[in-house]
Amino acid sequence: MIVAERKPFKEIAVAASGFRKVLVAGCGTCVAVCLTGGEKEAGILATQLDMAAQLGDREQVFSVGCVERQCDREFLEELGPQIAEADAVISMACGAGIQFLAEAYPDTPVLAGVNTTFIGVNEDVGVWTERCRSCRNCVLSITGGVCPISLCPKGMLNGPCGGADKGKCETDRERDCAWSVIYRRLESTGRLINLEEVIEARDHRDLLPGRQVHPAYERRYSAHE
Repeated sequence: MIVAERKPFKEIAVAASGFRKVLVAGCGTCVAVCLTGGEKEAGILATQLDMAAQLGDREQVFSVGCVERQCDREFLEELGPQIAEADAVISMACGAGIQFLAEAYPDTPVLAGVNTTFIGVNEDVGVWTERCRSCRNCVLSITGGVCPISLCPKGMLNGPCGGADKGKCETDRERDCAWSVIYRRLESTGRLINLEEVIEARDHRDLLPGRQVHPAYERRYSAHE
């Protein structure tokens, strides 16, 4: 899932200071799971902003809305009536949701309430760790299901580097070297031969912005239609 963290309160408050009616829009999927941008968190932020406005003697009104996903136009329509009454929106969604919301309602300023941090997994209650950087060229079949891009601080595609020592990373002796983990995983599954394959350097050309069309819909979205 996409993991995010709330921006510093002062940064959000300053961004919203020039607007009288502000809608704090939560997102009920990824950012809700990581306790950052769901309906509850949106409500907390709205309350904090309201209190700060009162203390600063500013005439501001904050309301709260939430949809299941801000990265889906179908759900964004639900916010239409509330956005029509707002001078600005603080989106608590990830960067993709924020951009999609701003695109759907181009006449209303959309402000970012969170920083998108990474694609990760839930390790424990309230703990998420990065596992994927969406590099567009997944090598997990070769590396035993261990991502060297996200788990190695250097992003080594053919490791380990010369700094590894006794299975630990030189950047943090408490951290397992990603390539040591890869070696053990491949060894336990009888696939050490994978290490003989040299992974080509990533091609950074023409990667942004991305667009993906499912083959079943290629005709519908063809430039020739």
